[in-house]
Amino acid sequence: MTKRITAAMLYDAIRCPHRVTLDLFGAPADRDQITAFVQLLWDRGYAYEQEIIRGLNVPFANLSSLSGDEKEAATLDAINRGDALVYSGRITAMDLVGEPDLLRREGLGYVAGDIKSGAGLEGANEDSDGRPKKHYAVQLALYTEILEGIGVSAGRTPFVWDIHADEVRYDLDSPQGQRKPESLWDSYQKILDLVRAIVSGRHHTLPALMSDCKLCHWRTLCKKHVREAGDLTLIPELGRATRDAMVSTIPTIDDLARADIGTWTKGKKTVFPGIGPDSLRKFQTRARLLTHPDAKPYVVHPVDLPPANTELFFDIETDPMRNICYLHGFVERKNSGDPAERYHSFLATSPTPEEEERAFAEAWAYIRSRRPCTIYYYSKYERTWWRQLQQRHPAVATQQDIEAIFDRSVSVDLYFDLQGCIEWPTNDYSVKTLATYLGFTWRDQEPSGAASIEWYHRWVESGDPAIRQRILDYNEDDCLAMRVLLDGVRALTAG
Repeated sequence: MTKRITAAMLYDAIRCPHRVTLDLFGAPADRDQITAFVQLLWDRGYAYEQEIIRGLNVPFANLSSLSGDEKEAATLDAINRGDALVYSGRITAMDLVGEPDLLRREGLGYVAGDIKSGAGLEGANEDSDGRPKKHYAVQLALYTEILEGIGVSAGRTPFVWDIHADEVRYDLDSPQGQRKPESLWDSYQKILDLVRAIVSGRHHTLPALMSDCKLCHWRTLCKKHVREAGDLTLIPELGRATRDAMVSTIPTIDDLARADIGTWTKGKKTVFPGIGPDSLRKFQTRARLLTHPDAKPYVVHPVDLPPANTELFFDIETDPMRNICYLHGFVERKNSGDPAERYHSFLATSPTPEEEERAFAEAWAYIRSRRPCTIYYYSKYERTWWRQLQQRHPAVATQQDIEAIFDRSVSVDLYFDLQGCIEWPTNDYSVKTLATYLGFTWRDQEPSGAASIEWYHRWVESGDPAIRQRILDYNEDDCLAMRVLLDGVRALTAG
């Protein structure tokens, strides 16, 4: 019997097609345990769904206690009766099976909807409300195709009820933008074809090293296979799509390190779609660093670092699910070479707007009290969040205040401002990887921002001081890691 295709398969295929392969054909013994953070995501998603369902003020068919064929039969009965709303139904057509959170009657047919504990759109900014999330869209499209298959579709405009209590319509037939005329339905059909090929064994997927790996239950197995294969995704900033464009010609990092890349270069282009000559040369440089046993980091371009008597190494912790910034941490150092340094933290004691504002205000007051100073942070995350916090809590600081503290003359983004200045013999350029390379170790055995979110959730519920300290220790270590990285960069520059 052919394996039926689910919405979860499509969701996973957007992020990692190899996960679909392993879920279908991998050995259960090779799976890692589900992380505490992933379990928290599931628990929160279920809790939010139940909260929404309890708040419905319209009659609906509740099929959540049923499963399998019984659930499907009950769903079809509800549709045939013309029920206005069906919760937790099951529908099938062809090789597709779906369990949408909601089926809502509109006119003579039904549209599908999902309850999501995240925002319904992504990429929102001052000029745009954002765009539909592709991994949500493919799920909704699968439900829509099934409704079309059984003859009860009210159109290709399913919806998401998101964490902001907004209903977000997904127009599956509309172009995704001026630069991307392809519709979400077109994208869905491509992903569906890919998953069908994986299910049938016609498409062979490869593991890849990527940021999402740390949350996957196949992470240990995939990392082992990637390293054994010398896969190109071991090269920093060379992702799955780039690897797939190159792998038939350049299978491994050893092959790339030894290659004469001029044979693949034609003027301002290469034979690899989407990869220019400069990128190809950069990837070869990094491949050579990774394959040379005695490779050392080196300076490519001069590093411009502003002088400062007071240095603040700044890191925040946020919970995207609650949309809150719950911790601002600083390691303060005087006179660069002075080993004396102090950690200062400003923690929201509860995930509320009032506590978020208090912690933000205290962190801002702390920065003002340390001026003149240079602030060091890693990537644009802190700046982006502080801009958002200013908009939420305008009484704390003005827009000009926020822009001033992140001005290049008094702050340094140790990722973007140093990008292209130094090459490192590492598989990525995260602060954890680079600081570890330079000899730093975190006190926690499994340090990550995701873990910190789960700790904060447990601390808010329990008030356990040990968990609170674990959160602060992790944040302090992130700040210290930036100090280690800065000193390492300075040493390279001096050398």
